[in-house]
Amino acid sequence: MRLDDFDPNDINVGDQRGSGGGFGGGGGGGGLLFGLLPLIGSRFGCGGIIVVLLLLAVFGGLGNLGSLVGGGSGVSSRPAASAEGPQAVTAACTANPQSKAACNAFQSAQRTWTAIFQQSGQQFQKPSLQFYGGNGRSGCGAAQAAMGPFYCPTDQGIYLDTSFFDELANRFGAKGDFAQDYVIAHEFGHHIQNLLGTSEQVQRIQRSSSETEGNAASVRLELQADCYAGVWAAQNRSRMEPGDLEEGLTAAQAIGDDTLQKQSQGRVVPDSFTHGTSAQRQSWLQRGLQTGDPAQCDTFSGAI
Repeated sequence: MRLDDFDPNDINVGDQRGSGGGFGGGGGGGGLLFGLLPLIGSRFGCGGIIVVLLLLAVFGGLGNLGSLVGGGSGVSSRPAASAEGPQAVTAACTANPQSKAACNAFQSAQRTWTAIFQQSGQQFQKPSLQFYGGNGRSGCGAAQAAMGPFYCPTDQGIYLDTSFFDELANRFGAKGDFAQDYVIAHEFGHHIQNLLGTSEQVQRIQRSSSETEGNAASVRLELQADCYAGVWAAQNRSRMEPGDLEEGLTAAQAIGDDTLQKQSQGRVVPDSFTHGTSAQRQSWLQRGLQTGDPAQCDTFSGAI
């Protein structure tokens, strides 16, 4: 996908790489979840732990986890840390080619959704892109490479260890620049859900219902974020190149719950799905791409 280079004066970027994981809110989603892994192992065996880690290493991991284990919801008055000035932003975004690609996709999504919100008379709040390496901190707790990219609603930050892009290509077989753009666009979709109150509605369902019902609500949330990623791409269709759609669909197929479970434990447990099947993820990404209309991303009405 042909994207313009980021404007360091109009992008909110933080960089924890090399800082020892230094800022952000206290304990929460990540730390508690990893503390629960022995319990998960005792109940479901090693395969259960693998599934949890694999599901964390896909889109939306901790943003959704925060609601399940006590993380914050809504908009916090404490924003994520940001690089100081355009020069620091440029340094963070050009640390490696993957960082630059992430900044380009992030700012493209920011401009696209700003325009969509303005057209509907809604106020848009800019999120931040937070780079970390291996271990870091977020407003939702620990940020660890095993979690993959995630959105934290507490500080409105999209957290990314760029090594995930290598894993996406080599482990999941989803190569190409559009596969990487899809990662950023999906997490940006979670920010849109946070602004619209959708994430909070799902958190209420999860707090007041059974685990199975909570998982089902999570699936609908994740599929909507996939659709929102497609909306972003549709709004920038003139920048798409041959093969981009295939790259996106390959990524969506690779990280479906059914595909991950088959790979990790040899069987599928639908009640444990939190992100949707490969076919569902591909379908909703395509719906966003075909319509370019956020209103067509209502995964909460009817069958999915």
